[in-house]
Amino acid sequence: MENKKAGLARFFVEVSPQQRYNRIMYLLFCPIVIFLFGLIVGSFLNCVIYRLETGGSFLKGRSFCPHCKHKLALQDLIPVFSFLFLRGKCRYCGQKISPQYPLVEIATATLFLLMAEAKPLSIETGFLMVISCFLIVIFVYDLKHYIIPDKVIYPAIAIALIFNYLSEAKVGDEGFAFVDLQFSILSAIGAAAFFAAIVLVSRGKWMGIGDIKLAFLMGLILGWPNIFVALSLAFFIGAIMGIGLIIFGRKKMKSEIPLGPFLITGTFLIMFFGNKIMSWYLNLFLLK
Repeated sequence: MENKKAGLARFFVEVSPQQRYNRIMYLLFCPIVIFLFGLIVGSFLNCVIYRLETGGSFLKGRSFCPHCKHKLALQDLIPVFSFLFLRGKCRYCGQKISPQYPLVEIATATLFLLMAEAKPLSIETGFLMVISCFLIVIFVYDLKHYIIPDKVIYPAIAIALIFNYLSEAKVGDEGFAFVDLQFSILSAIGAAAFFAAIVLVSRGKWMGIGDIKLAFLMGLILGWPNIFVALSLAFFIGAIMGIGLIIFGRKKMKSEIPLGPFLITGTFLIMFFGNKIMSWYLNLFLLK
């Protein structure tokens, strides 16, 4: 913390008045630009999710209302604002618009902002943003359809492998820490093997093949021992949510609950709070 304060002081003191003004403007407007960019990307992710559901291509064709199929005008496509202005209804047919759209947009923008805050804009930050897009699509799609699409998980794994090969970076204390590529792959294989064993023992009743692939991706992103804590968090959060849904009558004991959203939640928690969570976990379970 002291190093950050000293760096911030140098950021403002050791410059000319004009440079100081420029840097203040950068600090003020850069988060706004990143957040707006995240909203736009989130809007695109909603398009990807819908096209995955319908089998269409998200690279061509104009957006349209899923109910009346009317093509949407520019004023209908402004992230979050259009949803609020139209009061959550289609301008043309009056059918309700799913709250998924603004939620995905806001979530994407917030994650982008947190990533830029955790580490200045760089190749590593760009990688985090790209991977987060894949994770958001998987989160929503698995939550809705109980399946992790290969069209999303395989490109994400490929990008993570390429990035690890080129930079040998992984998530660590407040951002990225550098590790060996082989170590990251071993973490991915270990996580996937653990899930594969559960699938074999349960004969696919407790989780599916898609969860194995997602665990592999998590291992590539997080490495060891972060992957272990992320999986522990995912199972803990999933258990709490499952019990809550049963208590409130939303699910039954034998009802299916998608694991993907909880795995991704654990991944994001480790991305942003990895060091603090690791310290808490070690003190709670291993060091006492």
